[in-house]
Amino acid sequence: MKDEILHTALSYFANEGYEGASLGKIAEAVGIKKPSIYAHYSGKDDLFFSAMEYALKSERRHLATYFTDMKNEPLEVLLLGYFEWFIKDLEGNEHMKFILRTMYFPPARLEKEIAEVINPLFDQMHRHLTRVFRERERREKILYSDDFSSCALAFITVIEGTITELVYSGTAAYRKRFEAVWPIFWRGLVR
Repeated sequence: MKDEILHTALSYFANEGYEGASLGKIAEAVGIKKPSIYAHYSGKDDLFFSAMEYALKSERRHLATYFTDMKNEPLEVLLLGYFEWFIKDLEGNEHMKFILRTMYFPPARLEKEIAEVINPLFDQMHRHLTRVFRERERREKILYSDDFSSCALAFITVIEGTITELVYSGTAAYRKRFEAVWPIFWRGLVR
């Protein structure tokens, strides 16, 4: 029952946001009475953060799968492919939809707590990408700089910029921004 409540709540939070997702609607969708939720969660905030932790854990594994699957590809293919993978993956992915909605439109009173939960994902991604750049430079010898941490941060910045465009303006704008920034980013990254 607890898992069913969690998955249903995640879907409501992804599609209606924190404010639009009521415990009453979630309970009704699960087929229980609202007070039954309190047997598993102390309230809406507890359920929201449980759903957030679950979505983040799932997306960390999913992201790791992308990098594992692409580990033998050249650096440019791996980095460039991430953008197409992300947009395809987003279709029907309520976990990422929930994460993006929460990142860009957090409930004001929970903003600090949400940042404390989401920021470690970016820290982990930064560390992972730093390792990827270091390993790829050993094999490919193409990077302009051996400051692998800065290379990783620059890539994350490009990701954040294009995703912001996606969230606010849609897929066509995301692709347009990506197509504009990628050649400039890549030329600045390699020798």
